Amino acid sequence: MTPRKLFTTLAFAEAVTWTLLIAALVTKYGFGNESFTPIAGGLHGFVFLSYAAVTVFVWANQKWPARTGVPGVLLAVVPWATIPFEKSVDRRGMLEGGWRMAPGGEEPATFPDRVAALVLRRPVAAALVALVGVAVVFSVLLYLGPPIPKG
Repeated sequence: MTPRKLFTTLAFAEAVTWTLLIAALVTKYGFGNESFTPIAGGLHGFVFLSYAAVTVFVWANQKWPARTGVPGVLLAVVPWATIPFEKSVDRRGMLEGGWRMAPGGEEPATFPDRVAALVLRRPVAAALVALVGVAVVFSVLLYLGPPIPKG
């Protein structure tokens, strides 16, 4: 999977889960049905975090300037903003090429490059670490409960 394909997929998925979350909130507050909110909220939270991580990963790989990478991450909090951002960086050719740190690629020089090289050169180990990390974050968030107490 190329940086372009991965980023495009996550930008679209983030927008779709925004739609699901907003629909669930309309159902909750407009019709008193809370059954979809936990599912849509959890799904959106997971995709939101995935989009942010992929944006940082692609930002480092593509050597985007901070004036591109920072808005790319921050726009995830604006419903559907990931799509125009993705279209913009793609149109400017900022998603072209492959993974610089893939096996046989460049030697990592910076910390982000070393992380990228580890992920791309040892994908199974990286996936396991990511899975454990996501499980820990979700467990902590579930333990803490909703952001606003019911009452």
